[in-house]
Amino acid sequence: MKKSTPLFLILLLVLLGTGLRGQQNIQMTQYIFNSISVNPGYAGYKEEWFGQLGLRSQWTGWEGAPKTGMLSVDGVLDPEERRHGVGLVVTGDQLGAQAATSIYANYALRLQLDRADEHRLSLGIAGGVTQYSLDGNKLDPIDRVDQVLPDGKISTWKPDVRLGVYYSNPRWYAGVSVQDLFSGTDSDEDFQFNQNSLESLARNTHGYLIAGVLLELDPGLLLRPSILVKDDFKGPTSLDVNAMFIFNDKFWIGGGYRTRARVFDRDYSDYSVNKLSSLNSLSVIAQFYVSPTLRIGYSYDHMLNRMSGLQQGTHEVTLGVTFGRLARQILSPRYF
Repeated sequence: MKKSTPLFLILLLVLLGTGLRGQQNIQMTQYIFNSISVNPGYAGYKEEWFGQLGLRSQWTGWEGAPKTGMLSVDGVLDPEERRHGVGLVVTGDQLGAQAATSIYANYALRLQLDRADEHRLSLGIAGGVTQYSLDGNKLDPIDRVDQVLPDGKISTWKPDVRLGVYYSNPRWYAGVSVQDLFSGTDSDEDFQFNQNSLESLARNTHGYLIAGVLLELDPGLLLRPSILVKDDFKGPTSLDVNAMFIFNDKFWIGGGYRTRARVFDRDYSDYSVNKLSSLNSLSVIAQFYVSPTLRIGYSYDHMLNRMSGLQQGTHEVTLGVTFGRLARQILSPRYF
């Protein structure tokens, strides 16, 4: 165990240093309730079988605005030791004429770091495929005989891999991950649409850093601040800052702020840094436990830049269900 952990971290850091071209990855506002969407090492963290459905409508009111659906299921294979976490994540993303549908199988080796079993380090990997498609029937080009655009719908499949390291204890957590390792294109063309290739629609390689802490303000009242740093190794770094109040382990309410951060000196900054607003969005987030096994979440994102008056914000709804039985009762609630 002592030898495998450094090797995995070294491999992850090396992969985080590679940058490829492509589109931005899907990011749900309510990832804070279920982080398997950004880190495969999270699989099995709750130590019970948990399924979640999320629906996101972005920039409501715009024709062709992004719409996203995500379904995830994860748990542990060995209820006694809880060393092997597994999960399945299915996502569908629609943006105008283009779409992407993904399915990933996740596995996490959950290493117990102390006898009290309060500290766990998880090494996660996910493998899957994404179908990229473009529907030429939804496009309205100026030139009706444009040879670049397809006459109908075309699609292609691309396999990919995700890696993640996730550490947690009852008071705080931290994780680093990388997604879409095989993304990119060998083509020099900005756009290439044909029966075999849709390189310009493929997502870029992204790195994620997540962290959070749990603070007890009063009996029955907790505060859970967290951050997410997202980087595609090409453009601006995205920073999410969130804080959730938790009342009697049943009702969560809080908000978040998303901004652009200039962390690295990159080519885009030479010609666009003064034109890109660092303001992005404010979020209001809530989650309610209808029962110990059923929870409902809702979030609303309000744009702060020049787009704020041109659309009606972003709405996201999640439904989470705990199912199955474990050999022993979980001693501490899962807040992360």
